[in-house]
Amino acid sequence: MAKYPQYPYADKYTVLRGLPSEGRDHDAILAELTEMATKEDGSWEPGKASGSFYCGDKDHYAFMAKAFGMYGHVNALQRDIAPSATRFEGEIIAMGLDLMHSAVATERGHDPVGMVTSGGTGSITHAMLAYREDAYAKGNRMPNVVKPETGHPAFDKACRLFGIEMRHAPIDAVTTQVDVAAMASMIDEHTVAIIGSASNYGYGTIDPISELSDLAIERGIGLHVDGCLGGFILPFGEMLGYDIPPFDFRIPGVTTLSADTHKYGYGFKGTSILMFRDRALRNGQYFFMTGWSGGKYSSPGMDGSRSSGLLAATWASMVANGRAGYLAKAKKIFEAAFAMQDAVRAHPSLRMNGSPTYCFSFTSDEYDVYHVNDFMRTRGWRLNGQQFPNSLHMAVTGPQTQDGVAEAFATDLADAVAYALEHKADQARSSAVYGSAGMSREDADGVIKPLMMANLDKSQSVPPVD
Repeated sequence: MAKYPQYPYADKYTVLRGLPSEGRDHDAILAELTEMATKEDGSWEPGKASGSFYCGDKDHYAFMAKAFGMYGHVNALQRDIAPSATRFEGEIIAMGLDLMHSAVATERGHDPVGMVTSGGTGSITHAMLAYREDAYAKGNRMPNVVKPETGHPAFDKACRLFGIEMRHAPIDAVTTQVDVAAMASMIDEHTVAIIGSASNYGYGTIDPISELSDLAIERGIGLHVDGCLGGFILPFGEMLGYDIPPFDFRIPGVTTLSADTHKYGYGFKGTSILMFRDRALRNGQYFFMTGWSGGKYSSPGMDGSRSSGLLAATWASMVANGRAGYLAKAKKIFEAAFAMQDAVRAHPSLRMNGSPTYCFSFTSDEYDVYHVNDFMRTRGWRLNGQQFPNSLHMAVTGPQTQDGVAEAFATDLADAVAYALEHKADQARSSAVYGSAGMSREDADGVIKPLMMANLDKSQSVPPVD
């Protein structure tokens, strides 16, 4: 094991503490990258890692890499020499709006538009900026938004950045959906928007969007639906006949909606779509500075330069899949997810959180469920740890649809439950750290403490010198 667990390659490769004086050979660099990539791919390819690798198809990745390679060096900001970026971005947005039934909004007299952002946080942040700008335009200088406790932390980050007050509404402990009455009680004259998730990351459950729509219309405020995780799979689940309620522009109170193309859209990391029911709200994203000595400057969002490579790769992924391809992939994912949930429900000591679909979470009222995680890790599983209550989360993706994976989950879970019952009096080793698969408490200390120190001492970016 590496001396510094947060730097697992420190014992294998020379740690750079500055720019090398001489450049290295291309082949040597690529060989080193290949070695690391091969090792790391081996951790998710068997299908035991929750989320993260939504497609898992190496041929699809290679296809997108070719598309990216043609445009990766191109700056999408300079459309006069890169008009292809306009096509890619415009058609990505059009495909997203189509999937979210923007035609219904158009028929009702609205003008749906969108923008491509850098990811889920980018879409959420731009949405909060739009609501703040709308509030300012109406003379509201103390805007607030209300989100479910289960809403993504990116909303809180955005509110911190833009000077918006964030209010957290409680959820129903059984359904894991937001308590609409409690949310209603938190709205006042300064509230600019409320939030609903479709679905939330933690439990994979969908908030009652229709009820939130009624509330938003009644109070004259916006409603953002966070479909960053579920936006490119839930619609296909609905097409397949699963019990998935509408959450898109068919619901009249939905004013903005985010959906990540880099998740179940099967694109490379770095793109998402933010969609607006009306153009006027989207116009608040534009920045203009006409008096700069460098020329009249404008940008359509917070980003300036962007790589056309991501636009090209995302467009290529969406066009290559088409509705039929997405539908076929969704069918396999939902089937695998429900098979794995059946395995959880087969154990009386485990309890599912709410009524999820492709993404689910479970806990135990008899023992610390992290005992289950401790054992599952020994079988190669990478489940995400949660808290309040301690729970384990599995977002089912392409790799879990491989033959035998759901069956292996059932077998290993049965052994893990037996282990948890046997060790229920002991302290579990793993813990809840987002993005770290319920790592051990010792490893968590090794990661979190250095990050906290790095926040105080920006020089602490590599392992310390002994």
